[in-house]
Order: sequence, then C-alpha cells, then structure tokens
Amino acid sequence: MISGVCWKLFLLTFFLLDLGSSQDFGQARFICTSVPTDMDMCAATMQNSGPAEDQKTTVLQLRETVLQQKETIMNQKDTIRELTAKLSRCESQSITDPGETRPGSRRKETGKNTMGDVSRTAADTLNQLGQTLQSLKQRLENLEQLSRNNNSAQANNLKDLLQNKIEDLEKQVLSRVNGMEESKPGLKNETEQRVKVESTLTSLHHRISDLEKGQKENRPADKFQLTFLLRTNYMYAKVKKSLPEMYSFSVCMWLKSSASPGLGTPLSYAVPGQANELVLIEWGDNPMEIVINDKVATLPFVIKDGKWHHICITWTTRDGVWEAFQDGVLRGNGENLAPYHPIKPQGVLVLGQEQDTLSGGFDATQAFVGELANVNIWDRKLSSGEIYNLATCNSKALVGNVISWAENNIDVYGGATKWTFEACRQIN
Repeated sequence: MISGVCWKLFLLTFFLLDLGSSQDFGQARFICTSVPTDMDMCAATMQNSGPAEDQKTTVLQLRETVLQQKETIMNQKDTIRELTAKLSRCESQSITDPGETRPGSRRKETGKNTMGDVSRTAADTLNQLGQTLQSLKQRLENLEQLSRNNNSAQANNLKDLLQNKIEDLEKQVLSRVNGMEESKPGLKNETEQRVKVESTLTSLHHRISDLEKGQKENRPADKFQLTFLLRTNYMYAKVKKSLPEMYSFSVCMWLKSSASPGLGTPLSYAVPGQANELVLIEWGDNPMEIVINDKVATLPFVIKDGKWHHICITWTTRDGVWEAFQDGVLRGNGENLAPYHPIKPQGVLVLGQEQDTLSGGFDATQAFVGELANVNIWDRKLSSGEIYNLATCNSKALVGNVISWAENNIDVYGGATKWTFEACRQIN
C-alpha cells in the first residue's frame, strides 16, 4: 500500500504531466534507479532521496510551482479573451466605416472619381456657385473689351452668345439650389443635385473655352492663366518638363483665390519613392506650407481675399535657409528646412493637385481652387530686387531658367481652363 506522502507525490506528478502540454518547465532531467521487485517503490524513492523532511519540502515547492503555473495560465486566458474582443471591435468598425482616417492625417483615401470629397451644405454650394458665376462674368467682360476693340460681327456674335449662356446658367443654378434648400430629403439627394449643377458648370466651361480659343492667336504665349473652378480630384495641369537636381531654387507665381477652408495645392513635385519632394499647400484650417522631402515650414502669406497676389519662395540646401515674399515684400524666413537635401530630378510637376503617388493619388480636399499664372522656377536664389520686378510686372522681370511660363509647356486636364492673364494689366 502506498503511503500518504507517496500518494501525494504520485498525484502531484500526474498533475504536472497533465500541465506539460501547455507549459514549458525548461529542460527537465529524469534519473532512473533500479528497485528490487519485492521492495515498495515509494519506500525506495524515499530511501534514495534522503530524509522525509526533505521530501516534504520538495512537495511543498512543487505544489507552489503548480499553483503559480495555474495562475499564469488563467492570466494568459484572460489576456487572450481581451485581445480577441478588441480585434472583433476593430474588425466591425473597419467594416462599417472603411473610409475613416485618423484625425490630423495628411494622407487620405485616393483614387475616388468624385467631384469633391468635402461635405457641403446648400449654403456652401450656393457660395461656391456664386464665385463661379462671378468668374464667368469677368471672362465675359474680357470678351466685351475685345468687341469694343474689334467691331467685327464675329466679336459681337461671340459676346451675345456668351451672355445668353451665362444667363441660362444663372437660372439653372438658382432653380436647383432653391430646390436643394426646400426639399432636402437627405444627404444623398443633396449630393446628386450638387453633382448635376457642377456638371452643368463644367460643360459650360468647355463651351466658353472653345469660344475663347479665337483669342489665342492674338495673345503672347506667356500671357495666360489657369482656372481651377471646382474642388475636384481630376482637374489639374501638368508641366511637360521635369526639374533637374537642384541645390537651391526660387519658385514664384501669381495666384488668386478665396477658397475655404484652405485654397489647396497650387504646386506639387513628386519623384520616384517620394511624393512630397516639393509641395506648396494650404490644406484645411492650416496656414500655407512649403514641404521639401517631407520637412515642413509655415509660410506667412495672407492671400485668400479673392485678389491677385504674387508669391515667391527661395530656398538653399545649405542649412535649409528659406525666404517667403508676398507682393514683392519679404514676409518671413527661416532655416533648417531639409538641410543638405538636394531636390531630386526626373519627377512630375503638377499644378492644382497634391500627389500621393507619382503623377496621381489626387485628393479633392487638397485640390487648388482659384487661378494661377506666371509659375516660374529657377535653380538659384533670386535677389529681392529681381522678385520685386516680378511682383510689379516690370519689363525687366526674368523668366524661370528651369521652368518658364508658356502655354506649350503645360497640358490641362479635367476641365481646367486657360485664358488671358489680367493681373499685370490691372497693375500697369
């Protein structure tokens, strides 16, 4: 018959073996001892192991070890259950809201063929459409000026045709916006109405562009501007040339916008492996920023007043020194902006959209809304006098030696339009 201590040892050994499948006790060593057939096994074990007190101590230690291992197993089970629950919640959230992004994240879901990723109310839509009509009327005034200078029947017919088109559009816009404000059964219906109105505007702009083509024969190659009328992810212009490797640069342009929130991305340059090699952006409620190789500097521009402004940014790789000029006046400067990082060559230069991938990945919320002109780039830092000449439309003003503003250097896509640049005429 097995004694009480041996029986406990037997049960304890059996329990430890049962736990062995789920716990690692480290490297174990078993010692085999020959026992006569007529001798009690437990007694032999006791005889070979030493006094009974030592055996009791061993039993207590083993029992404590078992309890600790059992507690560890229970804790691991609780952890597994908790992690499983969290995983289930994450999976359910990703299914119900796949387009959600982290707050403050600059990168967003791309590739959606949509007029705009920004939710707009009827009031926002009406405000933007009002700006659109104002822009069209300004173009009409340009054509009227042309007709006064040229009394031909062709010019008068052109003016009358454009006037009729704009009046028809005003009626359509007012009717549709009123319908949106009165019915408003839901967001889906409102979005459908907005898309219809914006499609009408885009169609009309194509017609106006066709009508204005007759002016190009009498217009110098650099006297044009680009108009990005709507916040879309498909309206943009692409510069045909790339940039060389540059250890310093000056980027200057005329722009006009009153877009809110943020006028968007006037210019972005991406290279293989780096979509943010050189970006000029005003996104959301943030001020305008210049981004070089993912490094950011805030620019002190105040330009969202619907008027033409000349801006110019200079930069040199040595110490990352930069300067920002608005309307010919130095407004801010700094250093440590991507120091000792030359601008890489063989990239894609886009106007009006921010690139998340090379030549693509456009996001409507980051699109430029407004007008651009005289975008020039140099591979050196311009002097303050040279920048002032550009801002005042001086006849001595230089053109970019890397990128110069000319119609045959730029392709437009998605309804962006080209027409005569007026800012310098207003200044002079």
